[in-house]
Amino acid sequence: MSKLKVLVLAAACVTSFAARAAVTDAMIENDAKSPGDVLSWGIGPEGQRFSPLARINTKNVARLVPAWSFSFGGEKQRGQESQPLIHNGKMFVTASYSRIFALDVKTGAKLWKYEHRLPEGIMPCCDVVNRGAALYDKLVIFGTLDAQLVALDQDTGKVVWKDKIDDYAAGYSYTAAPMIVKGLVLTGVSGGEFGVVGRVEARDARTGRLVWIRPTVEGHMGYRFDAEGNKIENGITGNLNASWPGETWKTGGAATWLGGTYDPKTGLAYFGTGNPGPWNSHLRKGDNLYSSSTVAIDPATGKIVWHYQNTPNDGWDFDGVNEFVTFDLDGKRVGGKADRNGFFYVNDARNGKVLNAFPFVRKVTWAKDIDLKTGRPNFVAESRPGDPADQKKGQSVFAAPGFLGGKNQQPMAFSPQTGLFYVPANEWGMDIWNEPITYKKGAAFLGAGFTIKPLNEDYIGALRAVDPKTGKIVWEVKNNAPLWGGVMTTGGGLVFWGTPEGYLKAADAKTGKELWQFQTGSGVVAPPVTWEENGEQFIAVVSGWGGAVPLWGGDVAKRVNFLEQGGSVWVFKLSKV
Repeated sequence: MSKLKVLVLAAACVTSFAARAAVTDAMIENDAKSPGDVLSWGIGPEGQRFSPLARINTKNVARLVPAWSFSFGGEKQRGQESQPLIHNGKMFVTASYSRIFALDVKTGAKLWKYEHRLPEGIMPCCDVVNRGAALYDKLVIFGTLDAQLVALDQDTGKVVWKDKIDDYAAGYSYTAAPMIVKGLVLTGVSGGEFGVVGRVEARDARTGRLVWIRPTVEGHMGYRFDAEGNKIENGITGNLNASWPGETWKTGGAATWLGGTYDPKTGLAYFGTGNPGPWNSHLRKGDNLYSSSTVAIDPATGKIVWHYQNTPNDGWDFDGVNEFVTFDLDGKRVGGKADRNGFFYVNDARNGKVLNAFPFVRKVTWAKDIDLKTGRPNFVAESRPGDPADQKKGQSVFAAPGFLGGKNQQPMAFSPQTGLFYVPANEWGMDIWNEPITYKKGAAFLGAGFTIKPLNEDYIGALRAVDPKTGKIVWEVKNNAPLWGGVMTTGGGLVFWGTPEGYLKAADAKTGKELWQFQTGSGVVAPPVTWEENGEQFIAVVSGWGGAVPLWGGDVAKRVNFLEQGGSVWVFKLSKV
């Protein structure tokens, strides 16, 4: 072979490697169908958490054994809610206290670590968690507890750009995995318990340049930014004082703290919005748009194309941040959402019209049902906590679900093979009452007291297979502790999920029969992923007990106080025999 041909081949190999190393928009949109990597939170932008991989299946899953495990180390344990990403021979996994690791995907060896320097005085609502990163080009991008966004070089871990989302001293933080849509990195904000104003932002993923901002509290102005960073008004969100009395819109909450999904078929990004501020609904009479809702956003402009409000005038902290997962149903593109308020919703993904709504938990007291003609809940007046007015405390009521929700941050999965959703549900209620409250920057803005209570002696959590067409719970697997980790389903006919007791489990997706489990040493409150390399399929999950339950769980927290903290990622493969 001539020297020229060798040089040409070498150049071609370098070019091929460079092309493979750079994550593109097309790769992200095709993530669910590409078995060799995991490029997005949700194993695909639609958030279905379905992998077509079938090498591990119902017949051989009992042979799963550990391939390797990596400890996050140090004293920084607490809740580990991260979903790993896999690309170009590396695993990118975030950890508590705003850390991120790059690991050799074959061996688990640490390649680099970035540990964000956090200031004193951060105010995360619900533990020091981080739910994951995003990949684009040759960058890995993640958010921090002091409300910053950091982009690192995938190979070295060096900072390429960094930008401030907002002021942590005012209660803002960031815990979600960012989302990439056509070269833009889309993020929300956390901090709904501190009177912040929720919003979605878009930045140029390569440079961090702010492109647009869209608030999710009615009455606020949206903005876009030119190449020089000049602010240009992009339209008011709704109408001032239309659904927020007085100046309550200025501290309205509606934080977008779980991040979003994106559907290439509709061209829309979907974000859930959190509770309105304060919790005391008597101080903000009205629907309080766009809190406790799903909003569909044009990712190019930041325009809200449609919205659907799951809990108007929310008085129970029923954040509507739960993921909106798009799929095909009877010839329509629709989205499913297991809301914190205990109802499962099916909406037209193009216009938001509610097509079906039904409970996915056994006990719902705040509403009788959802009127499919109007899309509104039929409230039970006696279940709304009373108005304290000039008193120290309003009437206490019992409500179910409790404010931690029928489903909280733990993402569900959808299988195109079975047509079922797999929902990590929880059965609990609460005593709740309202109290007088005034806004103070950086202080908790609740105006309510509460105590979470389990509803059953034998279980709190239940993984449920739900039919979105009929509303039927096809099967369930009960769990003593609350379920707080996500779910994955695969082409091998399996469903994987974790438990606070420390187990990663697998069950038959059609029947719910448990087929395998492994004790990880600490509670699993994170979603599993899978990928294939050199003809071999791998499963990974992060382990580390924590999150909101031990901090806010009341009587429930007492039932799980024996669980130990941790911080590690486990990878599994099939044994040879």
